Amino acid sequence: MKVTYYPGCSLEGTAVDYAASIAGIAPLLDVELVELFDWNCCGASSAHSLNHRLALELPARNLALAEKAGRRDVVAPCALCFNRLKTAEKALLAPEAAEFGVPFQGQIRIWDLLDFFTQAAYLETLASKVVTPLKNLQAISYYGCLVARPPAVTGKTDFENPQNLERLLKVLGATPLDWSFKTDCCGAGLAVARPDLIDTLAQRLYERALQAGAECFVVSCQMCQANLDLSQERISRKFGKDYYLPVFYFTELMGLALGHPQAPHWLSKHLVDPLPLLKGKGIID
Repeated sequence: MKVTYYPGCSLEGTAVDYAASIAGIAPLLDVELVELFDWNCCGASSAHSLNHRLALELPARNLALAEKAGRRDVVAPCALCFNRLKTAEKALLAPEAAEFGVPFQGQIRIWDLLDFFTQAAYLETLASKVVTPLKNLQAISYYGCLVARPPAVTGKTDFENPQNLERLLKVLGATPLDWSFKTDCCGAGLAVARPDLIDTLAQRLYERALQAGAECFVVSCQMCQANLDLSQERISRKFGKDYYLPVFYFTELMGLALGHPQAPHWLSKHLVDPLPLLKGKGIID
């Protein structure tokens, strides 16, 4: 199945490990990701803070290109990109949309990548292809705040308690744990302006994760992954507690369970080394 793929800027920079894992697992599910030709930055997160019109026109151009490409489905692996594309879609389908001058008829469906890969048909396919179940891996799902909210824009009905990652983890053989902070903000957008707030928000997530019995986070947002991964050593020093909670992209765990030979290489790019945890569980040698 061919789908239009909008990677966004960070997957070509700080989230190259996420990009590699996506490219690795898609063919295993018979999905061909066709990168959107001539795509541009969606404007997250600075544009909508500075210029409302520009913040809509940037993602609107991508939507027009995607519709012109002629494929029904458009997938975005980045929570920020998904949110901006959905925001632009809503604006372009509003009565006053003519002022933007962007040709768009609403003939495409915009997917968050996690939503796309956790459709029932793909979960069934995935279940039949698991060769290395992630047995005894105690994981918590962390969705962050932008992929589901505001629901008036994203169209999500489970924005307070999403379950996609939990369903996926069960198929992969891991043990998803329940906790109440799966959609709390990690503060990634404040990395430059208020790093002190990041420490408070992220440390709270670490603590709540440990209280739930978690050994790791599983995420679908590269901003959340970077924030929880990059901050862990610093926060451990600041609060005098040795946190060890690897932060996996869901696609990396899919790759491990499906036996993709490059999966350990993707994980080697993390600052919080997940290999000791995975070796201790017998998931990798």
